[in-house]
Amino acid sequence: MENDKKSMREYWRRNIRLLLILLGLWFAVSYVFGILLVDEMNAFRLGGFKLGFWFAQQGAIYAFVLIIFIYVWLMNRLDREFDVNED
Repeated sequence: MENDKKSMREYWRRNIRLLLILLGLWFAVSYVFGILLVDEMNAFRLGGFKLGFWFAQQGAIYAFVLIIFIYVWLMNRLDREFDVNED
């Protein structure tokens, strides 16, 4: 019983750490690149658009969708490791 509690504590600790890392990445892409560094990034172009504009309008959305897929993939691995998967 005690091993199960320790195992679940470790599972949630790793789950929260993963969430914080991915949310930090999302914050960096959407806020830092899309707002704070927009002027510096506008010196470059992507597909004819200034890179800062592209990050603010498209890049943050693409990054968020990619983060969702990464989260699902990593959580499925974590679930299998701790034998809490739905299979």
